[in-house]
Amino acid sequence: MKVYEAADIRNVAVVGHGGCGKTQLISALLFAAGAVTRLGRVDDGTTVTDFDDEAIARRHTLTASLAWAEWRGCKINLIDTPGFANFLTDARTALRVVEAALVAVDGVAGVEVQTEKFWAEAAVLGLPRVVTVNRLDRDRASLPRTLEALQTHLDRAIVPVQLPIGEEKGFSGVVDLLSMRAFTVDPDATGAIHESEIPSEMSGEAAEARERLIEMVAEADETLMERFFAEGTLTQDELIAGFRRGVATAKIFPLVCTSATAAVGLQPLLDLLTTIVPSPAERPMTAQDAAGGAIAVTAADAAAYSAFVWKTIADPFAGRITMLRVGSGVLHSDSAVHNATRDSSERFGHLLVLQGKTQTHVAELHAGDLGAVAKLRDTATGDTLAEKTTSIRFAPLLFPEPVLAYAIEPKTHGDEDKISSAMHRLQEEDPTVSYSRDPQTHELLLAGQGQLHIEVTVAKLRRRFGVEVLLKPPRIPYRETITAAAEAHGRHKKQTGGHGQFGDCQIRVEPLPRGTDFEFVDDIFGGAIPRQFVPAVEKGIREARTRGWLAGYPMVDFRATVFDGSYHDVDSNELSFKMAGSLAFKDAMTRAKVTLLEPVMQVEVYAPSDFAGDLMGDLNGRRGHIDGMETRGSTTVIKARVPMAEMLTYEQQLTSATGGRGSYHMEYSHYAEVPHALQAKIVAHAKAERGHGQVEDEA
Repeated sequence: MKVYEAADIRNVAVVGHGGCGKTQLISALLFAAGAVTRLGRVDDGTTVTDFDDEAIARRHTLTASLAWAEWRGCKINLIDTPGFANFLTDARTALRVVEAALVAVDGVAGVEVQTEKFWAEAAVLGLPRVVTVNRLDRDRASLPRTLEALQTHLDRAIVPVQLPIGEEKGFSGVVDLLSMRAFTVDPDATGAIHESEIPSEMSGEAAEARERLIEMVAEADETLMERFFAEGTLTQDELIAGFRRGVATAKIFPLVCTSATAAVGLQPLLDLLTTIVPSPAERPMTAQDAAGGAIAVTAADAAAYSAFVWKTIADPFAGRITMLRVGSGVLHSDSAVHNATRDSSERFGHLLVLQGKTQTHVAELHAGDLGAVAKLRDTATGDTLAEKTTSIRFAPLLFPEPVLAYAIEPKTHGDEDKISSAMHRLQEEDPTVSYSRDPQTHELLLAGQGQLHIEVTVAKLRRRFGVEVLLKPPRIPYRETITAAAEAHGRHKKQTGGHGQFGDCQIRVEPLPRGTDFEFVDDIFGGAIPRQFVPAVEKGIREARTRGWLAGYPMVDFRATVFDGSYHDVDSNELSFKMAGSLAFKDAMTRAKVTLLEPVMQVEVYAPSDFAGDLMGDLNGRRGHIDGMETRGSTTVIKARVPMAEMLTYEQQLTSATGGRGSYHMEYSHYAEVPHALQAKIVAHAKAERGHGQVEDEA
């Protein structure tokens, strides 16, 4: 394939709420550009970017994937991203490696919860954004209503550069306000486009809309503002140049109209992406130097090579596939590269460009391009590849902590080793999933961003690696803490002939604010405990706190200070003081008024306004605290904080209560004390689960 320079590349992440038509839109754009020979459809499981078996079965994008098209002398790299809350990490990562976001919005549903989140993420990065109001051929689709919601909830600088020709099923083309021409398509969905004069019945509306566009462009540029006030308008050249500057600086956000299934508005959108969206040459990547200062990495072929690893794919046949964004320089196949993050060397085999799951070998990848390489040894997601002579380091990716865990067990005896190997591969692909063994119950725990996330991971285990597991009920990650200060004494003394064991310490425990975890303070004076034994006391307390006191949950948010003790010249050793620290912790807990903490989730519920009252009542019944409610057209958004334990069955309840018209998003907020009326039940259940009586009784 042709090699593209940075100035002729456009990198675009397609983001939006789940179900707004992102995947179908990309499939239609690829077909319109001639990159594929047939129009893939989500319902048929034939789209380019949803190629994973699980994504096809669920008809939803579950992981970011890459495709590309050639259009008007440019290469457009399109990243399809998930739109559901459990899988947002891939979308956030994709925004790190592009020059613009194409924000897809359903023409019926309008602004939804993830629309706002992606908009905010892109704003933090200062990314240019193009908004496409998709599915305008559906019943009840409305550009005016959707535009009002966009300007109200996202940004008033969202301005149409197109108007739809026709409504709902009659949507057949667009009027381009920059060129003041009409573009219609044949009704047979072949995508054949016809350029013509603006329909006479739309000429007045188009003129008014163009005036609003000119005003917005002038508002974004002081020089053009002066010209506008002096002349009353802008010339065509001034409009185009000002519009492009406004988009590049994220002061103007153009809105276009599309229908992916009816193939309407596709070529005009491709034109806009190639002419308006900045190239990598115009928008340097941000990195850090050796001192941690920010530096700009310009997409220049002549510079030393650098690349950012933004995703890893665990392919059971091809092995690990590492997806790269080239920051600077040129990468070559069959070459040695340096992993700056791990200070190790790697050997490239074939470099690849990806069209969904289809891999094409290329000899080189130039600055600004997106590509991949297979079977790297040590390189992981978030790593930087760069010449040793440079100090370039791209900021590492931050992954959210898991919010929900299930216990799993293999269906077939002896499959535990296979589970471990397969989960290691899946964790390379998705660092937001966690796999561990409970030190108390010895159960295997699978943790993720929600129930759907865990179910998809289990399905991948089965489909890709032939490992079948059983899921047990979710485990709530309770914690324990203290509510009162206390002093305690721990003495370990054992005489067995010869050298004995002796360790003695006194500690003070104090509550700390939520989220502080644990602090250890050495307040020993006068050599009451020799310095070499103080870390052993800390180790004993740390190990004891992981076993908890009430119900075996980790103890958090407290400070332990060792302030006195004694030792024996012959019998004292590290093990003795470790045991003494553990005994002192247990003694302290008898007086420190231990209580149970539970994770509380920040919940946002989106549903038709008719259901608001019932839904608020249901959340209150789940021990929720309602933080607020707002109305967006016919949709009500309820914001609340609800204990995680009460949200495990919420998905089914919401679907049932709203007839499938409601949706919700939740993320971890904080830990809070469990009401005393519920603590005894939780403690009893935890003890029964562990099946032993070694957990101390509550004081």
